[in-house]
Amino acid sequence: MGEKTLYCHKCGEQLPDDAAFCVKCGTSTTLNIPKPTPAPLAVVAPSGVTSLKCPSCGAPITPKFGEMIISCEYCGSAVTLGMDGWKGIQKQSMLPVKYSDKDQMISIIRGLMDRGLLHRHLQENSTLEELTVTFVPYWILAVSARTSVVATDMAVEGGEIATTAALMGVLGGMGGGRRGGFGGPLLAGAVLGSMMGGPGQNAAKKVYEINENYYFPVIALKALSQYQPRNYQFNLDDRQLFDVSKIPKNVKILNGDVGEEAATFQAKTLVSQLQSDKAHSQYHMIQQLHTDVDVAESELLYVPIWFARYDHKGNKIILAIDAESGNVINSLGLE
Repeated sequence: MGEKTLYCHKCGEQLPDDAAFCVKCGTSTTLNIPKPTPAPLAVVAPSGVTSLKCPSCGAPITPKFGEMIISCEYCGSAVTLGMDGWKGIQKQSMLPVKYSDKDQMISIIRGLMDRGLLHRHLQENSTLEELTVTFVPYWILAVSARTSVVATDMAVEGGEIATTAALMGVLGGMGGGRRGGFGGPLLAGAVLGSMMGGPGQNAAKKVYEINENYYFPVIALKALSQYQPRNYQFNLDDRQLFDVSKIPKNVKILNGDVGEEAATFQAKTLVSQLQSDKAHSQYHMIQQLHTDVDVAESELLYVPIWFARYDHKGNKIILAIDAESGNVINSLGLE
């Protein structure tokens, strides 16, 4: 048999099978494993099976009812259930756990919960019920969005409002001092309406474009859909190939039940809403709004998430925090 091809787990340099250290960066090869070739998108087992073999290492995998994404506990490879049955996933990565200490995480949470006058001492006056870190699968979809917005030019409208206000003052002064006369606010409003032809009739309209590219995350687990990010981007520069040996002990890895097609549809819907929110935050008096969304590709990303649950006078406060960045992804019960 020929030599196994090894690669340095740190820098990726190709190494002979008897190398003790990387010849490029000097890293020990203890953790090196043969670099697997990408699994072809061929059906491993038909839909509905109760057991199958990992497409990378051949270890047994037993899916639970409803699961569509399963990670092999031996080599870390994943399989997903598509329209044609089980298939291997070619692109699979993970984010490292940079915030692994509970005390450090509690300190971060204290700053989040006690922020502002209304939240003073909220964390110390609440009871911590749960604080665990879990690897959660997300579909990361490369999305491009183009939004066309037809909106009123506020500069023109602002000039009209100033002119209108001055005219109303003149008209109001003409008859405002005569009780029962025909002047005052009624006359001003009537003349204003006839001159303006209704609100916004004379204001100029312009077409604006909002073009954005996203690596949009869709959580691949229906039971955690309440933690779906709305406008959150993971730090993909730090992602690495999924490797079970790099996951801390006692950290659970969740399987998913949301397929790639469903995730793609959800990403289009959520990005369209996000584009609409951006348009309404930038422009006023929007007359028309249309968004085209395209999804180019997707990959499966396992993200370490801290889930913290507090009880505050009978009310539950739940935080989902990115263990790679320390940033909050979602919060429930925290205004």
